[in-house]
Amino acid sequence: MTVNQVARPDFARQDVRAVLVAETAVGATDVLAELKNEQWPGGLISFSALASTDGEASLVYTQWAEGTSDPGFVRRVSGGDPVEYRLYRSGIREDSAVPGCVVVVSVEFDGADAQRQRRWVDTVFGALGSEETPAPGGLSGHFHVSADGTRVLNYAEWTDEQAHRDALARSGRGTVGVSDEWRKVQEFPGVRGSGFRRYRMVRSLSLGMSAKESTVA
Repeated sequence: MTVNQVARPDFARQDVRAVLVAETAVGATDVLAELKNEQWPGGLISFSALASTDGEASLVYTQWAEGTSDPGFVRRVSGGDPVEYRLYRSGIREDSAVPGCVVVVSVEFDGADAQRQRRWVDTVFGALGSEETPAPGGLSGHFHVSADGTRVLNYAEWTDEQAHRDALARSGRGTVGVSDEWRKVQEFPGVRGSGFRRYRMVRSLSLGMSAKESTVA
């Protein structure tokens, strides 16, 4: 196999069946250095290391084939505890632009409920669709539901950090849109907590098929 450097994960890949995400205090460059000491696991499709724009955290986002996700590998490389997700729904406004900022939105519910996870995501899409003029700079949103039924993670791509700041300032209420439909998101029952953090991509590596196995370069 060959491992290639890419601009970002490919969310449209049909062979991805699980996503492991870990937030860590370990620097993204240190995570990548540790990755070099590891053999690329069977079933790992992509590995992305992102650094928070506030300099306080890193994020490791990994895609896996069916039945191969390895939390121990992610924990060993990143120093963080990974959460397993499935990609549920994506919205793409502009596929050609390479994002300058990734905003990771995390939502936690007061108990496990797979249907509630999806209803929350669908409510967000309803609010996004109600916007007469979407916030400039938003490129895409990739909504993941946790395997244990308690969380949602949105991997949102923006042109740059300022565009996201401007969108929040425009609404004045912590949402990226201004329509009244966002109240349904903010008042959604059962949400225990939510928040976001802005990141920049440090490196994204993706598996390409080859007859020969190799270590990560």
